[in-house]
Amino acid sequence: MPMQILRGLYSPDTRPVALTIGNFDGVHAGHQALLNELRATAQARGLSTAVVIFEPHPREFFTPQQAPARLTNLREKLELFASMNIDRVHVCRFNAQFAQMGAADFIHALHEKLSAKFVLIGDDFRFGSGRAGDFALMEKIGLQRGFAVQSMRSVLHSDVRISSTAVRAALAAGDMHMAHRYLGRPYSISGRVEHGDGLGKKIGFPTANIQLKHNRPPLSGIFVVRVHGDGLAPMQGVASLGVRPTVRQDGKAVLEVHVFDFSRDIYNKHMRLDFLHKLRDEEKYPDVETLTRQIALDVEHAKQWFMLHG
Repeated sequence: MPMQILRGLYSPDTRPVALTIGNFDGVHAGHQALLNELRATAQARGLSTAVVIFEPHPREFFTPQQAPARLTNLREKLELFASMNIDRVHVCRFNAQFAQMGAADFIHALHEKLSAKFVLIGDDFRFGSGRAGDFALMEKIGLQRGFAVQSMRSVLHSDVRISSTAVRAALAAGDMHMAHRYLGRPYSISGRVEHGDGLGKKIGFPTANIQLKHNRPPLSGIFVVRVHGDGLAPMQGVASLGVRPTVRQDGKAVLEVHVFDFSRDIYNKHMRLDFLHKLRDEEKYPDVETLTRQIALDVEHAKQWFMLHG
């Protein structure tokens, strides 16, 4: 049965659920451990699984300029939940009204509107107006209302707590291997292929421009990538993610990929790029000819990486 996607704290399905709550940015290995625990408990208790998430991220609502770079857009997050066999996802629109909901009212909504019989939350999760809600309050109201509450300890890797913050730090440092460890998979960005300015084709390296849903991606530079999409076999390529300082001055981030030995029309197709290895930082060159020579080197280095790593 396909995963249900519902808006807000409402469901037409009154069957009891095992439920968790969070932002789940990146759906990293810590999140995956929590979701696996939720699924196992649901199966043991004969419950469906439900996840409650917030859109936008609360920090994007309160302090948009200071909010962290997104690891996953909503579509990517939902695809990852579906891959983990979650039954139902509630996407709560985080706005001024939702931000004013008290912690106790939020818990009552989980129980009464979503039929929560078991709630699993991270050990540091806070919720409700002023972030006043915590595990102790959830547990107290659970005892009063007759639903079970359990906390999930942090997942560690080499004594480092796996978190969205740790993933962002690894990506910002260009450490794709560590990001892979924290995520349990290569970091990826997916989006629709858009029309670009055609410069790549003019200089002999045609590129596909991938739509970015957020203007501040968590990484930048030139990368070895594996490209997936629309029934095509995985393909090898090299991608540039940055502001293209040699040819643009608007400062807007652009993601473009040159796929090796590929010439099909993929405009408007949805593609996913797995970032496997960082080749270098983005640079500004004196002219397009110098840029073209560097792109040729990047392509050669990416092909050599695939020869060594597959």
